[in-house]
Amino acid sequence: MKKKLIYIVCVSLSLLTSCKKSLLTPESQTAVATLDYAQFSTVGRIQGQVLGLYAGLRAGDFYGSRYLIYNELRADNFLAQSSNSVTAYQTYNYTLGNGAQEVTDFWASAYSTINRCNLFIDGMAVKGVSVVGADLTKNYVAEAKLVRAISYYSLLQLYARPYYDGLGSKPGLPLRLTGNSVAGNYDLARSTVAQVYTQILKDLNEAETELPLSYGTTAVTNVTRAHRNTAIAFKTRVYLTMQRYADVITEANKIVSTTAPYVASSGVSLALQSDITNVFKTPYTTNESILSMPFVTGTEAGGGQSALGSYFFGVKLYSLNPTGIIGDAGYKATDRRRSFITLSGGLPYMSKFPTLAAAGYADYVPVIRYAEVLLNLGEARARSLNALDAQSIGLLNAVRGRSDATTVFTAASFASPQALFDAFMTERNIEFLGEGLRSPDLLRLGLTIPGKGNVSAVPASSSQYIWPISGTELLYNKLMTDN
Repeated sequence: MKKKLIYIVCVSLSLLTSCKKSLLTPESQTAVATLDYAQFSTVGRIQGQVLGLYAGLRAGDFYGSRYLIYNELRADNFLAQSSNSVTAYQTYNYTLGNGAQEVTDFWASAYSTINRCNLFIDGMAVKGVSVVGADLTKNYVAEAKLVRAISYYSLLQLYARPYYDGLGSKPGLPLRLTGNSVAGNYDLARSTVAQVYTQILKDLNEAETELPLSYGTTAVTNVTRAHRNTAIAFKTRVYLTMQRYADVITEANKIVSTTAPYVASSGVSLALQSDITNVFKTPYTTNESILSMPFVTGTEAGGGQSALGSYFFGVKLYSLNPTGIIGDAGYKATDRRRSFITLSGGLPYMSKFPTLAAAGYADYVPVIRYAEVLLNLGEARARSLNALDAQSIGLLNAVRGRSDATTVFTAASFASPQALFDAFMTERNIEFLGEGLRSPDLLRLGLTIPGKGNVSAVPASSSQYIWPISGTELLYNKLMTDN
């Protein structure tokens, strides 16, 4: 059995059965299991598989930490304090090849999660209604579609040219929409970037329709599982990435009131926290946290090389760049968000995820927060109208003002609409420091990735602007092409 087949079997069946050690040393190419519908035979088994979808998403090589880390280290806010290739140094200095650990492992982890979702959707189509009923079947399948959409979106941000470049006509990803559980032909050509985004939006639109408005008053479930407003919020990110600003506005208006204090009027009661630090400490379940990845201390938290706290604060692999966003003159010393900056050995480190190894690196990892929806809406309005829009400025003030009450923007603060656009980019850079949005923000607009330390800037025309394709995929998918 070839390496590719071993990989696919293991990740395909991880939702349904454990990947046994014997599969790593198989005796024949036909000794593989098929999708086991017995795993869909009871309510409890199906519910367990739903939770397993999120377990795939929060894997250490995926959204459990590495997706955020890679998108931060590709940009300009961190400086390497180690040259260890195991801890993303090649991502930091743009020396990745097709066989680099981050390139192959992230690809494998994301597609493993996609395959979990596909297998679950396939199984529910056969057994779901008869076991859990029509309503829960719709709910559970919608969760699978949302997780699949996040997975494909995340892959696009690293392995494909941004949407603006040819309006999505450039090579995207192999678009796998059915589960792999047995040996077979895995050759599949790349769909275009636009085709992949079309599928992402299809999944999110269908999820919005079928997800529950909320999971009652259980704050943990409303933060760690997808509800209707989760799908809407993530659509604002997707449309902003595509520069489809009118669509950002349409989606955001579903969950953002037209006037301050800018809250969701239906579904889960989303709103900004009055104190940003509440979002990043126990219990991590504020009404600003739309979707977060939870970790159970001692049993599930990521290890040293798969933990946000390790990279940015615990082991201190990457310090903050003094000439990055923390050096911005508008980022005042009194800004509450500066409490996430801690000096150690004379260097600044980001302490937004402060739980250390002794406590199991158990900080929740944010996927999307309500602050992002507000900034998505504000930026989209400003760019769509190409004007110093009053609501845009109000939304900008909402996010800035909760951490820096001494700064209040007015139309007179900006010499032109472009100055307002730039202010939104700066605010996002401050607000989401360490949360994995910096590199995608630069790429969606075709901006040069600034240099840092001894690493040169990367223009949009450079081959280093995106990652190479996983060498494993190129080896075993004969229809796959490299970037």
